[in-house]
Amino acid sequence: MPSGPKALAPKLSGVKAVAAKPSGVKPGGPAETGTQPAATAGPTLTAGPTGTTGPAGTAGPGRAAEAGTAESGGQNSPAALPGLPSTLNSRARTLAGAVQRRCAELVAMESPTGDVPRLNLLAEELTAGFRATGAQVRRESGVAGDHLVLEWAGQEENLPHVLVVGHHDTVWPVGTLADWPVQEADGLLSGPGILDMKAGLALLEGAFALLADLGQRPHRPVRLVVVADEEVGSPDGRRLVERQLPGAAAVLGLEPPHPDGRVKTARRGSTRVLLTVTGREAHAGNDAGQGTSAVDELVDQLVAVRGLVGQPGTELNAGRISGGSRANVVAGRAEAELGLRFATAEAQSRTLDTLAQLTALRPGARVRTEVLSSRPAWPERTGDPLLRHVRSLAAVLGQQLDGAPAGGAGDTNLAGARGLPTLDGLGAVGAGSHARGERIEIAQLAPRIALLAALLAVPLPRLRDRP
Repeated sequence: MPSGPKALAPKLSGVKAVAAKPSGVKPGGPAETGTQPAATAGPTLTAGPTGTTGPAGTAGPGRAAEAGTAESGGQNSPAALPGLPSTLNSRARTLAGAVQRRCAELVAMESPTGDVPRLNLLAEELTAGFRATGAQVRRESGVAGDHLVLEWAGQEENLPHVLVVGHHDTVWPVGTLADWPVQEADGLLSGPGILDMKAGLALLEGAFALLADLGQRPHRPVRLVVVADEEVGSPDGRRLVERQLPGAAAVLGLEPPHPDGRVKTARRGSTRVLLTVTGREAHAGNDAGQGTSAVDELVDQLVAVRGLVGQPGTELNAGRISGGSRANVVAGRAEAELGLRFATAEAQSRTLDTLAQLTALRPGARVRTEVLSSRPAWPERTGDPLLRHVRSLAAVLGQQLDGAPAGGAGDTNLAGARGLPTLDGLGAVGAGSHARGERIEIAQLAPRIALLAALLAVPLPRLRDRP
C-alpha cells in the first residue's frame, strides 16, 4: 500500500510517467513540465465516407466529424486528433496497463466520506497525477475535505468549455482493505471504491496522458470538478459544480456506466432526509407509563412514511436507524436517515412536502424532518445529440455503445436538470457499486481511454439550438 503521494509520484507521477516509456514522451517534454503541448494538425478521426451509419441508425463517423466543425469556426478548422482510429486504439492499449496500476494505487488510498485527512491525501495525489498531464489545479477547502477544480487549455480557447464531474470519496470505511484488498482474477480488478469511482478518475488521467503523448490539447477548454462528499449528496461540493455550469457546452460524468457498458442519459432525483423523534425518558420497569418511547414513535413513523411515499416514481430506503440508550430506559431520542429517489421533479416536491408535515402519533413525542442533501431529477432528452455524437465516436473506434436512463443520482443531475447537454457513465465498465465484490473489467480499460480521449479531442457538434 502506498504511503501517500510522495511514495507514488516517483514511481508513476500519475499515468503519464509510465506511459512515457513506450509512447516517446520524454522527461522535460510538455506532459512532464505540466505545460500544454502545442496543437498540431493531422488526419481527421474518420472511418468511411460521410453519411455512413453507426449503431442504431445514428449518423456515421464521417458525418460526426463533419458536423463537429459546426462550433469550431468552420469546415477548415484544424483536425483534433493526429492519426487514424487504429493509432488511437493502439496508444490506449499501451496505456491500459499503467491505468490499471493507477486504479489499484488510488484504491489503496482509502478515502471514506467524512475522513478529511485521508481525502486530502488522495486529493494531493490526484493533483500530482492530473498536473502531470497539463492541468492547472486549484484546491477548494470544504467541511468534508478538499475539492479539486482542474482546467486544461484547448486548441480553440474561445469556445465554451466541457465540464467533467467526479468524486474521490467512497462509501467504504477505513480498514476495509484489510480483509478485501485489491485483487485481480478472471479479467476483473476488484477493491473498495474501484468502480465508484476511482477507476473513472484513473481513466480520465489516462485519456489526458494519451493526448499529451500525441502532442495534442483538447479541442476546447476542459474543466474537471472532483468533490469530496458526493456519496452523501455533495451538500458542500455541489456549489463548485454549479459554479462551473454557466457557459458549459456539455457536461460529462465519470460514474460507472450500466453493467453492459451503456452510458447514462438521465438519472433520478435523490434526497437524504433525517427523521428525528424526541420522546421522554423514564425507567422502563418502574415508570414506563411516565415515558414516551422515541424508538416506538420512529418505528410507527417509518411504517406511515413507507405508505405515504409508495407512489409511482418514488422509492424509499431507510438506510440508517439509531436510538435509545439502555434496555431499561424508555428511549428519549431516535432518528433515521432516509434515502429517497424520484423519477420526476413533481414527485420529489410532493413527497418532500408530505414529509415536512409529519406529526407525532403519540402524546409526548415530537417529530422533525431535515433535508440533508438533495439533487433534482434529470429527465431524458428526446433525440439526444450528445449521445448521438458519442455513439458515432465509439463506432469510429470499433465500439458498440448506447445509452439508457439510470436509477441512481449524481452530480450530473445538477446539469441535466437545467437542460444542459449531459451524459454520465463514462467511467469504468464493471458491476457491484457499494457492494462487496465491486469490480471493473480490465479488458474495457483501453476502449474507455480511447473513447474519452476522442471525446475530448474531436470537435463537438451543435448540441443546442441557438436563441
